[in-house]
Amino acid sequence: MGFNIGKRGGLVSEINVTPLVDVMLVLLIIFMVTAPMMTQGLEVDLPETTAKSLRQKEEPVIVTLDKDGKIMLGKIEVSQAMFRQQLEKQHGKDTEQPIFLKADKHVAYGLVVSLMADIKAAGFDKLGMITEPREESP
Repeated sequence: MGFNIGKRGGLVSEINVTPLVDVMLVLLIIFMVTAPMMTQGLEVDLPETTAKSLRQKEEPVIVTLDKDGKIMLGKIEVSQAMFRQQLEKQHGKDTEQPIFLKADKHVAYGLVVSLMADIKAAGFDKLGMITEPREESP
């Protein structure tokens, strides 16, 4: 910081910003060089297995949604409006029980998401989707 005597004889203080700009430019260059290194990860080949699925302690609830929009809660057919109420009535006490949603691939996405929202609103946190394994082509 330097002091200059102005025209009227008073002191004028000025801050020398040149060293500040130099430091900021050096920091900017350092961050530009090191930023790409931070986003890279390691390539890992995970092991493959043919193990069977794990046994579950309790039988999961299976909700089936066919291509016509029919909803089956276990083996009972229910309407969309009554689905949440039936779910709470049949399984409301045990919200730790897993629920698997089995939806036809031709069903509208909105209907599947609506059922998932109803399951979550009923208090169930363990929601899974049942899918078919993809067939390997030769």
